[in-house]
Amino acid sequence: MLRTVKPKNARSKRAMQAREPKEVEDPRTAIFVRGTHTGEKVNAVIKELMALKRPDAISFSKKNAVRPFEDTTSLEFWAQKNDASMFVVGQSTKKRPDGMVFVRMFDGRVLDSCEVGVENLVGMEGFKTPKSTPGHKPLMHFASELFDSHPRFIQLKSMLMGFFNGEAIDSICLAGIEHVISVSLGPTPATLNATASGSTSEAANALPKIHIRVYTIRLLASGTRTPRVELAMMGPSLDLRMRRHTEADGEMLKQAMKRPKLRKQDVESGLGKKRKNVEVDEMGDVRGRIHVGKQDLGRLQTRKMKGLKGERYEDGDGEEGTGNKRRRTEA
Repeated sequence: MLRTVKPKNARSKRAMQAREPKEVEDPRTAIFVRGTHTGEKVNAVIKELMALKRPDAISFSKKNAVRPFEDTTSLEFWAQKNDASMFVVGQSTKKRPDGMVFVRMFDGRVLDSCEVGVENLVGMEGFKTPKSTPGHKPLMHFASELFDSHPRFIQLKSMLMGFFNGEAIDSICLAGIEHVISVSLGPTPATLNATASGSTSEAANALPKIHIRVYTIRLLASGTRTPRVELAMMGPSLDLRMRRHTEADGEMLKQAMKRPKLRKQDVESGLGKKRKNVEVDEMGDVRGRIHVGKQDLGRLQTRKMKGLKGERYEDGDGEEGTGNKRRRTEA
């Protein structure tokens, strides 16, 4: 069963509500942790990923004895203290050189993790091209059908989307799209179907390589309203190899995917499921539309007033009529 904590006062209640799941999530904060042994390549990868993740990135300068697959106590403590939901742990050993572990958190505990090995790296300094502005939302491109069919690559796609995805927005200006992150796979081995589970190291080595490329977007004049788009390599350029992983617990994953109930002020601000004939105007007021049946105005009951009634009178010819009395005037 999942642990539930009740607030002791109003201040702690507000703090817990700020960390509750939201209908529109805040940008994920990632913590970059260096293990006891990190090589030059691992440090360079951490530097490049931090440049893409800023300003939602926290770096630990000191080395820490952390093992994400054996003991998660330190990660859970750092997640609670820094209100972070993702970790990138760099570790290089003789058995697994140049390793990077992506860890995803939920409710202060480890949800799942995925380890990759860095085989090739070309940093941003290797490309003499303009760079994107830090904090801008990138375009994500996944160029393989395995990202929708293979469980290992489905998990990796979900992690990369959560890692690079910034603030949720409704619309974006075309000029505000400055860079695109392309994730593709190498040639698929013929033995991939036989080792689809990926539970052993042999099965992980049989998976294709992962190529991550980052491009800047240039909008050029085309003579029409739609500009001509060109891509220029910005960096970094990464070649990764899949290694170990841990799957998410079923009950915890169900809680992580659950949408929270909306509060009254959130409904009034226009969030949540749109209700029929109910809308929220620009001032935040809830307005509703009521449909009634067709009314017969001929049978409408009105108030009776003497001043509105016509009186009977006799004309000089002896005819009766209805109307107001004529005033007698003397010559």
